[in-house]
Amino acid sequence: MKVKMLSLVSLFLIGATTLFAQVKTEKFEVKGNCGMCENRIEKAAKSVDDVSAADWNQETEILEVAFDESKTSVDKIQMAIAKVGHDTPLHKAKDDVYNGLPGCCKYERME
Repeated sequence: MKVKMLSLVSLFLIGATTLFAQVKTEKFEVKGNCGMCENRIEKAAKSVDDVSAADWNQETEILEVAFDESKTSVDKIQMAIAKVGHDTPLHKAKDDVYNGLPGCCKYERME
């Protein structure tokens, strides 16, 4: 009986470890200014399949995102954010999208 119980517990722990091992957390800069930017950035990041959490800090301009790395990538997440008007290290927002942001959301862009 002890062997069966130990085997079941071991299988459960191995399965749980495998399940959670694919979740990765990354941090990267996303340009923005205000609370409206925060909502837009987080919503864009969460719109990518298999992103489980996104939290953008207005003061540091750093986005922390949790995702299943076997199903999506930082590149895809940053691309989704750039599509709504915010520059990231890998993708620059199109000028027409950036220009369509509300005035308070227009951050200083690098050339």
